[in-house]
Amino acid sequence: MRRLWRASGRALGRLHAGLLRALLWPSGSPPPRPAASEVLTLHLLQRRLPPWTSFCVKYSAVRNDQFGRSSFNWAVRGANYHVLRTGCFPFVKYHCSRGPRQDLDAQDALLAALKLLNLGIPTLLYGISSWCFASVTETVQTCCGPVTIYFLNKEDEGAMY
Repeated sequence: MRRLWRASGRALGRLHAGLLRALLWPSGSPPPRPAASEVLTLHLLQRRLPPWTSFCVKYSAVRNDQFGRSSFNWAVRGANYHVLRTGCFPFVKYHCSRGPRQDLDAQDALLAALKLLNLGIPTLLYGISSWCFASVTETVQTCCGPVTIYFLNKEDEGAMY
């Protein structure tokens, strides 16, 4: 069952990437872009491994190498983060909370199933509202140049919540 789920996830990932490429770059191939995972890691390092953070990055600015992952652990220099991630066009949204490593597979599968059941409509609405209300930006330097990330609220450095 798990193998079937992964295979269907890879197929959906290829379809998703093709649709985004056609929508975002109709005249040809996209420019070199960093992986979304690189932006996530570099942002956490740039913020000096904060207790939490929540931000959006434009689909057009990154390679979506975490497609199909909604809830997972992410280790950065000895710190573990529980990451909630969703595609909310035109963004990929991340919410990261530092905490001990946990088995998040069941939560990941549940969130993926919910996204499929509701056809992604709530995440699209979330993306449109984020586009309207994201008023704070920050630049992350990546291997492919600067990437702008967006925040709905200004985050206080070191704040627990």
